[in-house]
Amino acid sequence: MSEIRLTRKEARKFILYKQGLLGEYRFKGKTGVLDFVRQAGCIQFDPIDVCGKNPEIVLQSRVCGFTRVMLYELLYVDRKLLDYFDKNLAIMPIEDWKYFARERENHRRWERSHEEIRQVHDKIIAAVSEKGPQCSADLDISQKVDWYWSETKLSRAALEHMYFSGELAIHHKGGKDPHGKAGTGNVPGRWGNNKYYDLIENCIPEEILQAPDPYPDDFAHRKWRVLRRIGSLGLLWNRASDAWLGIPGLKAPERNDIFAKLLSEESIRPVRVEGLSQTFYCLEEDAETAEYCKGDVPARERCEFIAPLDNMMWDRNLVKDIFDFDYKWEIYTPQSQRKYGYYVLPILYGDRLVGRIEMAYEKKEQKLHVSNIWYESGVRETKKMERGIKRALKRFEAFNGS
Repeated sequence: MSEIRLTRKEARKFILYKQGLLGEYRFKGKTGVLDFVRQAGCIQFDPIDVCGKNPEIVLQSRVCGFTRVMLYELLYVDRKLLDYFDKNLAIMPIEDWKYFARERENHRRWERSHEEIRQVHDKIIAAVSEKGPQCSADLDISQKVDWYWSETKLSRAALEHMYFSGELAIHHKGGKDPHGKAGTGNVPGRWGNNKYYDLIENCIPEEILQAPDPYPDDFAHRKWRVLRRIGSLGLLWNRASDAWLGIPGLKAPERNDIFAKLLSEESIRPVRVEGLSQTFYCLEEDAETAEYCKGDVPARERCEFIAPLDNMMWDRNLVKDIFDFDYKWEIYTPQSQRKYGYYVLPILYGDRLVGRIEMAYEKKEQKLHVSNIWYESGVRETKKMERGIKRALKRFEAFNGS
């Protein structure tokens, strides 16, 4: 199997082209949302909404005409997408439910405050069966128990456990209205974080629920997930990385065995990037695209704002090596220690990450406020770039108001 050799500029173009961030928009409308999530495997969820939630920012940078309601409908109306755990809490295609049977079984065997949860289990099933989707506040269970992040109400812990173990699914988020138009100021698409749970069989088709686990063997399962993560980023290396988060039990020796197996199966292709000693890998099915990016790829200089937990940012050491961009999401950094700001997004212009931007969307004013823009050292601020950023800000404000 021949290795692919790329310059750093070609490697950047390949990653961005694979991600749908270079040239004309390849993903369009609601179908484009579904197509990108299927290509990526999953997109990471985070509930914080300063200028859009993380998965919404991921999608608005790639999907032409994206609105918040598109994602909401695909999750809770059309049920083509699913909330569950993959790269931490994530959004994935609903058909991928079958791959995570072992995670659900692990939760059934043990959970924090397991005995207390077991005692209210039947009461919750009865309430959901009789009254429809329920949130924690709907249940008359006020006892406090130990939970993953802190002490919490038993009603919340029990609902989350039954979601983790696959008895319940998230029916919708926001308010009582299942289409999300009532929970957050009657703004369609601007859904809140209050979760309403329903019986799993009411949210996922029977044929998906009954589908067998394609990879009952642990090694085969983790191999599938490693392959999926490589495809999600475009290029990835065999080393410790945040890109592997959420793959339980994946240790370095087994990861080495997995890469060796994927190479022997010709599922992945080694990639060498000029000036970097580490070997990268891409999917074999993407090798032709990587070779294509050696040429003069048509690429208008799009400007996009990249989400802090964007798939292409999952390995920040890789981003530093290939894009020469050192990014830290400072949301959990004490204010006195922040170099930039609370919620700062990388700015993509053409094939370079040229700076970072801090902004917030004021819902009452329906206006996007930009606090700061920091350009990278050596970046020349041209009139063309300035116009590109202004156009991106206009689109970003429209997305936030959607």
